Amino acid sequence: MAYVLSPSPAEVSADSVDERLVTTSDAADGAAGEHIAWIMSKVRNGKADHRRSLLVLRFALLNLLGFALLAVAHSFGLIETIWSADQTRFSAGIFFVFLGGLAFCALRIWQTSRDLDQLRSFDPLVQSRAADYLALIRGAEGDSRALIASSQRLKLTQRISLVRQVANSLVLLGLIGTVIGFVIALSGVDPEQAANVKAIAPMVSTMIEGMSTALYTTLVGAVLNLWMLANYQLLATGTVKLITGLVEFGELHART
Repeated sequence: MAYVLSPSPAEVSADSVDERLVTTSDAADGAAGEHIAWIMSKVRNGKADHRRSLLVLRFALLNLLGFALLAVAHSFGLIETIWSADQTRFSAGIFFVFLGGLAFCALRIWQTSRDLDQLRSFDPLVQSRAADYLALIRGAEGDSRALIASSQRLKLTQRISLVRQVANSLVLLGLIGTVIGFVIALSGVDPEQAANVKAIAPMVSTMIEGMSTALYTTLVGAVLNLWMLANYQLLATGTVKLITGLVEFGELHART
């Protein structure tokens, strides 16, 4: 009869403990390596993202150029000419409407830029539009996701519609100023006094005042309309990028 020597219980226990220690150590090293790799990827992505707040920067540059041109016009005396010629101060009212629309546009630009930045560097622990969109489409089928995407598109488009309305209202206000100017110009005309030489001078003065109001309010409304439309186009481009980014981001997570 042959006898096979088997390791003692102490030896078996020691070997199994060593194997478990090695396995645990490898697992810990792997987890630590993955954690370090995640941190390094975050650092690299943070350094490589040069598009952060890019929409706000473009908005600032656009309006810096606009106000610089306004300062040039002021240096040539054009602002004083408009102010003195428009006795109704309707041009000033148009400018204040423009400033209100520009302030609202700045708010929407900041919101859109923030949403784009949060979408590019998505963090599920941070409340954002991207996180809300993922919560809406979670578990939804393709048709339902399409409806949700259309709803988000309408909401984001509606959010910037006021800026376009302000831009259009500047042209309408300029046309209203034109009508007011013509009314002023014609109010001083008296056909019965056309043959009176002494009455002609006041009538001509009133006509010049009214025509100045008509022309300058039209000019102010048209120029400010172009300025506001440039800001609206910038905002609309950022909104389109946000909409397409949200849809692509949602579809990517829906497939994974």
